[in-house]
Amino acid sequence: MTIPGASTQTDIPLDTLLEDYALLSDTHTGALLSNMGSLDWLCLPRFDSQAMFTRLLGDREHGHWSLRVPGGEVISQNYLGDSFVVQTVWRSETGTARVVDFMPIHGQEQPDITDLVRSVHCVEGEVDVESILRLRFDYGESTPYFRTSTVDGISIVQAVAGPNAVYVRGPEMPHRPAKDCHSGTFHLTAGESVEWVLTWAPSFEPHPPMPDYTRSLESTLSFWASWVEELPHQRLYDAEVRRSMLVLRALTDLQTGGIVAAPTTSLPEDFGGIRNWDYRYVWLRDSALTIEALVEYGFSQAALQWRTWLLRAIAGDPENLRIMYGLGGERHLPERELQHLRGYENSVPVRVGNGAAEQYQADVVGEVMVALETIRRAGCLEDEFSWGMQKAILDFQEANFDRKDQGIWEMRSEPQYFTHGRAMMWAGFDRGIKAIEEFNLDGPIERWRELRAKLREEIMTNGFNEEIQSFTQCYDNTQVDASLLQLAQIGFIGFDDPKMLSTVARIEQELLDAHGFLHRYHTDGSDGLAGDEYPFLICSFWLVEQYARSNRLDEAKEKMDRILAVQSPLGLLAEEYSTHHGRLAGNYPQAFSHIGLISAARAINFEEARNR
Repeated sequence: MTIPGASTQTDIPLDTLLEDYALLSDTHTGALLSNMGSLDWLCLPRFDSQAMFTRLLGDREHGHWSLRVPGGEVISQNYLGDSFVVQTVWRSETGTARVVDFMPIHGQEQPDITDLVRSVHCVEGEVDVESILRLRFDYGESTPYFRTSTVDGISIVQAVAGPNAVYVRGPEMPHRPAKDCHSGTFHLTAGESVEWVLTWAPSFEPHPPMPDYTRSLESTLSFWASWVEELPHQRLYDAEVRRSMLVLRALTDLQTGGIVAAPTTSLPEDFGGIRNWDYRYVWLRDSALTIEALVEYGFSQAALQWRTWLLRAIAGDPENLRIMYGLGGERHLPERELQHLRGYENSVPVRVGNGAAEQYQADVVGEVMVALETIRRAGCLEDEFSWGMQKAILDFQEANFDRKDQGIWEMRSEPQYFTHGRAMMWAGFDRGIKAIEEFNLDGPIERWRELRAKLREEIMTNGFNEEIQSFTQCYDNTQVDASLLQLAQIGFIGFDDPKMLSTVARIEQELLDAHGFLHRYHTDGSDGLAGDEYPFLICSFWLVEQYARSNRLDEAKEKMDRILAVQSPLGLLAEEYSTHHGRLAGNYPQAFSHIGLISAARAINFEEARNR
């Protein structure tokens, strides 16, 4: 997929384009399915578990499941309605086949079942269907031992490695073991179908029961459709907002309420480079912004579930608040490198775990407090635990008042006073004050007012450079950073304040590329990392919102259309977009990017309505 004027040259080995992958999700984990019928990424049983299909970051031998019509071509691939059920249509010289792939939603009744269904139906004529199944564990490093059997006409391939077991149930004519895989070719005539079910289970537990799948497709379609049916219709960008809201739900664990930043790890921010990170965890910042988006559109129940998750994760230890946690609230996420994988587009190292979990980032408390205020204003009552937690994290913020940090972008260089981080601290105290003033809650309001005022004076003195008439990335440099666009969004300054407008002009001058996409900041090595990176999509969406809110509505809509032109055919967005290669880049799909889309669309629709 390209945009006008973008280069499509590829000076790197060409793996499957990210935009050619569909996401499957059961709200516990996610799989990536290529437009040629190959499942190339799947972690079981959770988003942050070890992958058993790892071709995305390696090669065929690291695990995948290909289902295709030999000699045929894919003529369409789409989601069925508002769901993550994928339909792929193949056509060959002899016939047409429809493949349906999905991860059943079993709900709270069977929360421990994690499975995936692949079915093929011959629509007309006759077709051969080829299945190649390479089951691997531990990110493709462990080859399981296999056992095959047939029970009541159903063929079962069992694969076991360490604590993990996978069962693949299918037609009586089974997958046959080959040198490094199980494969089979199945002949279908018009009206005939074949179906496989892959189920994960702990290897030390008995053979898992076979759920009744006769209504699983119907119930899964119903789950997604009913979840999004209450979403108000948008005059502009309705389909894009709906799909983005569904992506946020797909990345929210149904059982724990944790929201992962993305279902993948180590998809590069720079093809062939080292900026490869694991995003399968719950960032407080990212999930707080997700909650704001959900609440603004009426999804308060999801917000309350996240607030409960937050209470469990922080528990009785708010003085040691982390910036991210595991899906279940795990605190320690040690980073390591997988040296047996070549990386997507030969981008190494491939990392699992995330060392940024050990960082202090000053903006996080403010992000959480802004989100919790949104929940409160939506009519969700506080209790002694939820409000007590908020007072405790403001105590944490006060205890770290003079501490430098790594910033929103998780710099791996020396800590700084980042203007955005200090402004988010201001927002944290501001929301605490408003909770007391407007909702009759208790707390040290005079102390919080004192700290809020001190931060405002400090930011206006040290974070705004009078000579260049711009807010700056840090107190001790004159560079700009796209995160400064959030200063108006949190109410620190008006969207049309002269200081904000002059900062926007400088951001446009220094961070916009030739095709109108916005970089986060200058990658000149000051972040402690070698190499470059591509424009971040959420930053471009922030600029859209700024335009819409500052009487530049036509420009906002033009830039919005430009960004939407690079989404995948199924409406998914990665973290970044390379205008040099004409490709999505970074982890995929990325919650941050879809949050930005939702907020930008809301700003444009609001201003459109106001101007009519």
